[in-house]
Amino acid sequence: MTNMLGLVVLLSAMGLMQAISVTTPQKSLNVTVGGSVLLQCSFQTRPPTNQLNIQWAFASKSAGNAHQVYYYQSEVEAIGQPYVNRLTPPAYPNTTMNASITISNMQVSDGGVYTCDVHNFPDIEGKTEASVAVTVLERPTKPFCAVHGDVESGHLVTLTCHSEKGSPAPNYAWTRLGQDQTRRAALGSANIITGVMYIRNLSQFEFGEYQCNASNAVGFDTCKLELVHEIGDGAIVGAVIGALLGCILIALLVWFITHNMKKKKYRAAKTTEANEMKASHAEHTKGSTHQTSVTSRGVTMETPTNRDEDVEA
Repeated sequence: MTNMLGLVVLLSAMGLMQAISVTTPQKSLNVTVGGSVLLQCSFQTRPPTNQLNIQWAFASKSAGNAHQVYYYQSEVEAIGQPYVNRLTPPAYPNTTMNASITISNMQVSDGGVYTCDVHNFPDIEGKTEASVAVTVLERPTKPFCAVHGDVESGHLVTLTCHSEKGSPAPNYAWTRLGQDQTRRAALGSANIITGVMYIRNLSQFEFGEYQCNASNAVGFDTCKLELVHEIGDGAIVGAVIGALLGCILIALLVWFITHNMKKKKYRAAKTTEANEMKASHAEHTKGSTHQTSVTSRGVTMETPTNRDEDVEA
């Protein structure tokens, strides 16, 4: 280290050390998921360039950790493991003065700051690096809607809406749908960042269908839910008891009607039987009267029928 500092001082004193200049035309870039991004970096230095050194580093916006993307030294290059088969290195940077790289199949995790750092000994002073901030855009995935709380008049009901993916993070908007699917403003208190909406005192006017819209710069997607009045436990028990009592009453009514019909059939049968017995008895009595007759003195007299039989004999 001491020898290097001494060499720098010596070259500076001799007027052989020049200032290097590294620039990039764009300070920030947007790219969609799966797309490619060109990270431009050019530099100015004096020949010879056989000691040219180029480094690309990446720092994540969320985690903040940095790692090496690309390294070039004396026509020997190395590519960081996450970028193998995805990175296109610069062609002949020592003659083109171009250190630009291209990264394909960009993912949300690739969003962050990329820094191009160039050195060419003895040109070790000046502006040696330039940075590009890259934002990877992703359309929100279909959000999931849910209802929390007792969906009854006068109760607090919470509606939630959330997309698992989306870059930048999506905003959420709740609307109420009419019967003709027209959108109307929801009456609850909604948070566009979290997607949570509170309906603090649910009324009959707030039942119906609701839609949540999750959107960002790339696109949007929606989900729907139905806010329907729920029946409480007490009402359910009452309904069950009422149904059972109704079944019992119907069974009793059927039994009563059947029993009365049986009684009527029994009485009708008895009446018919009695009438038949009376008719038979009357016929028998009439036949006996024609066969014989007894006088008041007890002398049996022949009937006309008996005389006819004697004549024939």
